[in-house]
Amino acid sequence: MKKSFYIVSFWGFIGLNSLSAQINPSQKEMTAFTNPIIWADAPDLSITRNGDDLYLISTTMHLMPGAPVMHSRDLVHWEMSSYVFDTLNDNSKYDLLNGTVYGRGQWASSIRYHKGKYYVLFSPNDEPFKSYFYVTDNPGKGNWKLLTRTRHFHDASLLFDDDDRVYVFTSNKVFELSPDFKTIIGNQDGTEVFQKDASETGLLEGNQIIKKDGKYYMMMISWPRGGKRRQVVYRADKVNGPYEKKVVLEDNFLGFSYAGQGALIDDKNGNWYSLIFQDRNGVGRVPILIPVKWENGWPILGDNGKVPLKGEVPLPPFKPKNHLVESDEFSDKKMKIQWQWNHNPVNSAWSLSERKGFLRLKTSRVVDNLYLAPNTLTQRMEGPKSSGIVALDVKEMKDGDVTGFSAFNGDSGILSVVKEDGKKYIVFSTNEVSLDNKNKAVTDVKKEEKKRILLNSDKVYFKIDADFNLGKDLADFYYSTDQKNWTEMAKDYKMIFDYRRLFMGSKFAIFNYATKNLGGFVDVDFFRVNTDLNKAE
Repeated sequence: MKKSFYIVSFWGFIGLNSLSAQINPSQKEMTAFTNPIIWADAPDLSITRNGDDLYLISTTMHLMPGAPVMHSRDLVHWEMSSYVFDTLNDNSKYDLLNGTVYGRGQWASSIRYHKGKYYVLFSPNDEPFKSYFYVTDNPGKGNWKLLTRTRHFHDASLLFDDDDRVYVFTSNKVFELSPDFKTIIGNQDGTEVFQKDASETGLLEGNQIIKKDGKYYMMMISWPRGGKRRQVVYRADKVNGPYEKKVVLEDNFLGFSYAGQGALIDDKNGNWYSLIFQDRNGVGRVPILIPVKWENGWPILGDNGKVPLKGEVPLPPFKPKNHLVESDEFSDKKMKIQWQWNHNPVNSAWSLSERKGFLRLKTSRVVDNLYLAPNTLTQRMEGPKSSGIVALDVKEMKDGDVTGFSAFNGDSGILSVVKEDGKKYIVFSTNEVSLDNKNKAVTDVKKEEKKRILLNSDKVYFKIDADFNLGKDLADFYYSTDQKNWTEMAKDYKMIFDYRRLFMGSKFAIFNYATKNLGGFVDVDFFRVNTDLNKAE
């Protein structure tokens, strides 16, 4: 009988500063945290609250289903709640046809609770450049319904004002929308609410707007050309301004990149926090929790603009029903919520029912590389270290088929079973994709085969060990035919984050595709992930 496991631990550096939120005297229970609270790719954070319940949305771009919504009651422990959509279908590129949407698709979103309903706004960074507005009564149950499409709002934030008027903030502009979100009221090009000062010579985006004590606060990421990434806040007494600016965070926490882009949120007791991401290279952009205090009407993040390593939240610990990354024995009737397909899936080419306890992946399109292969199944990789194992039954592969396990990104390390001339081989190779700027079409894949071994078994196990500690971003690759004796295929493969291509952290990826003819399939017995790799250190 197969046994599943999932163990999570966060390992940090000892002796660094810690910080707690301002404690409400009536609150007895505390929840300790260590940053990052999620050591995995979850960028472009937007958060909302209804009573005890906090909902966080992130970006997953070309992965489907998309717009992941997470739930917590303590801001520290998060569970997967739902996805806003199953697929995007604006054009064939979402199906890996006539181009791709690598690094595009669903970008920075805004989630807001208002009068019993939850709303999400996002704008895909691709044709036809129109926003989506979704609504649900309960993110835990999903059932997100599309309300309307309207003009493109880049990195936008939704605000329901005290008088129920609806606003969208994007860059340095605000738009007022009709109550049904379908029409822009007033200036169709938006109202400019501030002009960049002399220091803002580069990136300034990632709007997240709140209203507190009658004032409007707009969080934005600022990255002056040649300077340091930072978090700024623009404040005004009126929705249309004038706005004044303050730098509230500038910190390369623990030696990684400077943190920036996030949101402000309160708890039910009036304590305030910020969730901001930090770019950590190969693993992606990780969420950091920062207690906030208010001085002279300005939010003060952390220790005067520095991120705390540890702290406490004056809320009782929340026990999540699942985790952002999980093992899977493929014994359920539906796919676990942690999985996302690379682009829209071909649903006729996968099954959890044709062989009980296995995921069947059928070839559905003849392609010559992984980046164009439908039905590649992904989960996040986690830091500081993580290990994933996949078990494959490759008996029914056809000549020319390629299946396996990858540390998947614009630069990918790939463990494959390749069937050629009736024989199966285990191959470790590296792939480096090139994409054009217009349609993100795959223009080239630089492939380098590093090692090849004849496989005399129909069952094979692949393992990837990943190390995302500072200065590492390394993956080791192994195979086995008995789960006991492991043979190293590659060591210290460098995982790379590249915003110009896939624009996300490396993923565990399971794949199967045909290079010659259709008709083959593989059965995936299990995927097992372990992040408890640091106790021996």
